[in-house]
Amino acid sequence: MSASELIRIVSRDSPMALAQVERVRAELGALHPHIRTEVVPVKTTGDKWMGDLAKVEGKGAFTKEVDAALLAGEADLAVHCVKDIPADRPLPAGTMFAAFLARDDIRDALVHPDGLTLDELPQGTRIGTSSVRRGAQLAASHPHLECVPFRGNANRRLEKLAAGEADALLLAVAGLERIGRADVITEILSTETMMPPIGAGILALQCREGDTDVIETISDLGDPNTHREATAERMFLHVLQGHCNSPIAGFAKAHRGGELSLRACVFTPDGKTVLNAHEWAGRLDAATLGTSVAVALLRQGARELIDDIPH
Repeated sequence: MSASELIRIVSRDSPMALAQVERVRAELGALHPHIRTEVVPVKTTGDKWMGDLAKVEGKGAFTKEVDAALLAGEADLAVHCVKDIPADRPLPAGTMFAAFLARDDIRDALVHPDGLTLDELPQGTRIGTSSVRRGAQLAASHPHLECVPFRGNANRRLEKLAAGEADALLLAVAGLERIGRADVITEILSTETMMPPIGAGILALQCREGDTDVIETISDLGDPNTHREATAERMFLHVLQGHCNSPIAGFAKAHRGGELSLRACVFTPDGKTVLNAHEWAGRLDAATLGTSVAVALLRQGARELIDDIPH
């Protein structure tokens, strides 16, 4: 890499986001020991706003300031959780994904101070989560539990749980592992019990399109299977035109023989209607699989379900 021996990495300034940056720095350092990295932390609208995300442009609230720093030339590389990047609109013009890191755990975890599992929770237990995806699935499978709105980073949510603002929490396994708090996990929920959000457990590295040196260096960190999974999932979400209040869940899986599958659901917020689709692509390209699964759900009435939800 000739043009630059320094790569400036922009990221949200939350503990989890900074832990994710450290993973990128470590992997980059192992492959390219001569390259120095510098962190450019920014506070995003999503981190500052503790209300309903739909009121501050939804998921874009976590990426707008990061994108701006990249486009302004204040940084060379952005690290994002794929689940936080809106798929209903393209990436900002002039930017691209240079790599998707090997995928972490996609599942959700239950955190309960007394060690109860989800099936053991008594009637009226208050579950802290602001995720419409989790709320819809809980309403379908455990209607006797109550969801209470919970925002803030994972550390903050654990503090609120300790303060008694909820009786239990649902959090991503990968997130808890990244901040070194896997010790609080009571139960890891199967994807059958709690289907993950699109892009769960995937970190994306975003660069400016013209920065060929940076792109070349960063692309070495990419995992081909994760790339296929992310492509299928994001195309699926793009075709569905889901927004941050849409109870949409799903995950693609690259299997050993090169086969790729995508399972996905669209729910009503009360969990009473669940649309399902599951397809295998063989060696078809990932984007085609994502489109096909989205079309299968649209044929079942997904458009009406999504459009009926205010956002």
